[in-house]
Amino acid sequence: MDLRRLTSFLAVAEEGHFGKAAERLFRSPASVTAHIKQLEHDLGVRLLDRSPVRLTPAGERFVGHARSLLAALDAAVADVAEAPPERALRVGIMSNGSAELTPAVVQAFQRTHPGVAVEFLALDFTEHVSALVQHRVDVAFVRPAPVDERIAVDVVTTERRIVVVPASWELADAPAVHLDDVLDLPYVSLPEHTPRQFSDYLYFADARGGLSPHRSRSHAVTPHEVLTTAAAGRGAGSALESFQRYYPWPGTVCVPVLDAPPEHSVLATRAGDRNPAVRAFRSLTAQLTRELGPRLRLG
Repeated sequence: MDLRRLTSFLAVAEEGHFGKAAERLFRSPASVTAHIKQLEHDLGVRLLDRSPVRLTPAGERFVGHARSLLAALDAAVADVAEAPPERALRVGIMSNGSAELTPAVVQAFQRTHPGVAVEFLALDFTEHVSALVQHRVDVAFVRPAPVDERIAVDVVTTERRIVVVPASWELADAPAVHLDDVLDLPYVSLPEHTPRQFSDYLYFADARGGLSPHRSRSHAVTPHEVLTTAAAGRGAGSALESFQRYYPWPGTVCVPVLDAPPEHSVLATRAGDRNPAVRAFRSLTAQLTRELGPRLRLG
């Protein structure tokens, strides 16, 4: 039913005059008259007597329904206006994320969910879990896979490990090295609040037999800080093999560590998160990991 016909009918019923109703609605008298005729045609009854202007018995019965319909519409509009805006999907990315799969998943999500805005947050080494737990991001591409009951993980890549060293060091000339060659290097220092799992990953803790790493005086919480430290000849870092494709940095060299166990990059989410956007993002990640992963150079 055309709402203009209802508003014209109510205005005439309340004003008792077609001309005054037209002025009230900022419409022409002819359009108000036409609306009443069309409404009467739709209902199959006469709602108004014209001379003098007054409600017919059918009009008396219908006027209450018309008011209720328009009031319901006003309430619906007000309710929608007060609804909180749809929250964006916040994507955290540590380092280069999950290599080429990260932009592939984001682009696929934007194509399939154009109504959901996507925001990005670069995560440093201390935010391995905290960004998700503190609800600063909804999904996160991190490495290594968090072991935390609050976090769900989906493995995206499995890659060979590398060390990032100054180009001036003798080790930089080697095509590949073994763990014994890299355990005594001076690695960048991490803040005390860095999650133990990430620091163990960076320092190859599983191969150290409980011995502490040799730490440089230079601190780092981002890949850029690792690279600038290495370029200055002041320390080494470690990463996944895809790192070298994303961070070619003058004065540094990435060297494969042949006998280091491969490590994962993962999509991490809050365990049990029922946000439809998060679930859709996880599903797309799993799908593209199956479809594209074997074709990419992921270690």
